[in-house]
Formats: sequence, structure tokens, C-alpha cells
Amino acid sequence: MQIRSLQTCATTKARSAELQTDHGTIQTPVFMPVGTAGSVKSLSPDDLIDTGSQIILGNTYHLLLRPGMEIIRSAGGLHKFMSWQGPLLTDSGGYQVFSLGRMNKISEVGVVFQSVLDGSRHSLSPEISMDIQRTLGSDIVMAFDECTAYPATREVAQISMELTHRWEERSLHYFRSNPPHYGHDQQLFGIVQGSVYPELRKLSARVLTDLGFDGYAIGGLSVGEPKEDMYAMTDVVTDILPPEQPRYLMGVGKPEDLVQAVALGIDMFDCVLPTRNARHGIMFTWDGPVSVKAAREKDVHEPLDADCECYTCQNFSRAYLRHLFKANELLVYRLASLHNIHFYHSLMSGMRTAIQAGDFPQFQNDFFNRYDVKRAGGQR
Repeated sequence: MQIRSLQTCATTKARSAELQTDHGTIQTPVFMPVGTAGSVKSLSPDDLIDTGSQIILGNTYHLLLRPGMEIIRSAGGLHKFMSWQGPLLTDSGGYQVFSLGRMNKISEVGVVFQSVLDGSRHSLSPEISMDIQRTLGSDIVMAFDECTAYPATREVAQISMELTHRWEERSLHYFRSNPPHYGHDQQLFGIVQGSVYPELRKLSARVLTDLGFDGYAIGGLSVGEPKEDMYAMTDVVTDILPPEQPRYLMGVGKPEDLVQAVALGIDMFDCVLPTRNARHGIMFTWDGPVSVKAAREKDVHEPLDADCECYTCQNFSRAYLRHLFKANELLVYRLASLHNIHFYHSLMSGMRTAIQAGDFPQFQNDFFNRYDVKRAGGQR
């Protein structure tokens, strides 16, 4: 997957480009809302388009367990099943096996894991993951990997990384040996691992680059390591990855981390944070996160953000949103999610514009001078 119209920052590694898929063009840097089970929680496809969503993410693990591949295959793929016309990315299932699986058995072949739904036993391997993602029909497919827990010794991290490399090489071979199902092209991304060890991250990036994937992701971060390590590993890897191909930092989604990672040369992000926090009453603004459930908001008859053009801020007050939460009204989940997703896309759009205008360092400085990560009492 070759990027197009690449523009770069003179003093940071920030970049803006276009990615072409058969379901549309993606402007980067881009944030991908997470549609774990074929739906971004509380939002319709039209809602997602209205917020500025360009591409969304589906989850191999959850869709395998429910509704299952036969149903999605009979629907003609995930795009048709969920009525989403834009680009889709699907993860490999490896991270969910790591984070959700019980009684996992990992071998050279793959992983046997226990379902979080009913305790049934299932298998995932590079070949099975590729088959599932061919059936889902996503535009961007992720190679099957093992996510190393943090902390991990260097020895454990290296063993895990080397297993990931073998799995990813099998993923690539199997993917290229089996055509897509629905008449549109699919791209396969490799995933760099190596925990917080720079020499392992460098080795992983070089091995995967030599294999020749369509794009590259950085996995195994935002799993509990210090933030400084996350930034350092990202910096190390983006120095090595091919500049003409997309770079995706998996599972990272705090606004301050998005800005820092774009400065380090990342193009793509995903995270459940905007919708998960919305369901808990934490809403993002340019001044920092706000807890609309707080007592101080009960008689604030002003929008969450006067400068925001989202549906929520244009029509409803902080006091009303707090009332909905306190009354357990389901509408608030949609209104809060609409705002948060809109904020994330506005943040990415602002960075794209700044990079293209040659003003990214000023954007970065202005953002951190204004954005207070502790504004919601430490909840993010």
C-alpha cells in the first residue's frame, strides 16, 4: 500500500498523506473508531459519517465468537452486514487472546483459547486468522501476532517476538496464496513487537520490512509500560519503517498521546477510549477531559464546548447531559459518543492541516499549552 501526496514536517517526523482503498481514500493522520462487534457502540454508520469517520475497525476475535463467520459470509462480508460503505480494518485476534482469553495454550501452530461468552474452546492460527479476515472482507488485514505482556524480561520478549515473526511470515504466505472473497482488494499489515527493548524493536522492524508487507503496525504498547517507553519505542521503529508505506500505532488513543505519536511519524490510530469514556460521562474538549456527571455541571446551561460543531454541542447543555446520565437515559450514550468521536476527528484534522501548512510544531505547542489531562479529576 503506497501512500500518496506525502507532506512532512521540517522539524518533527509528523507526516500527512493519502491511503487509497477500494472503499475510499483515507487522509492521514487518522483515528479509527473501534467497532468491536460490527458496531461502534451507540452510533449508526450515518452518525459515524457525520462525525468525520473515514475508516473503522472490526474485531476478529469477537466476530468469530458472535455472530460467527457463516452469517457474515452469507451477508456478503462485514461491510454489507453492518451497512458501512467506507474502509474497514480488522485486527488479527491476537491481542484479544492475550487480554481476554482464559486458559490459553500457545504453541508453534497457534493458540487454543476459551471463549469469554460461553467457555467454548476455539483455535486461532496465522492461517485461521487470515481465513477469518478474508471472510470479513476488510480493506486492511492484520497479520497474526502474539502481544507480549508488560513487564517481560528481555528473554521472554525475544522468544515472543521470534514466534510473532514466524506467525507473521505464515500469515503473509497464506494471505498471498488465497484470494479475496468479495471482489475488492485487501492489504496486509505486519506488526512490530519487542516490548520495551530498543534492540528488539529495531530487529523486528527490519525483519518485517524485509518480508514486504503492505503496511506496518507497532503492537505491544499501551499495555502498562511507562509512557516514556511507549514514545521511545515508537521513535525507534518509525526511524526504520519504509517512509512510503503507512504506519499504525495499535491501541493508543489518549489525545495527548496522539499528538506526540504523530510527531514521531505515526499515520494511523485506534482505541476504544472515546466511546468507552463517553459511556462513563468523560467527554473530551480542547481544554481537557470533562466529567459531565460532576455536581458542578448540574445547572450549567451552556454547551460542553462552545467552539465545537458536533450535534451534541450545537443542541444540548452540560446540565442536560448530566441529567440524562443521572436519569439513566440511553440517549446520553449516543450524544456523548457523538461528541467524543467528533473531537477525535477534529484533533486529527487539525494536525493534518497544520502539517500541510508547515505549522505542526506550533499546533503541538498550542495543544499542550491548553489541554489539561487532569481536568476531569484524573479520569481519562
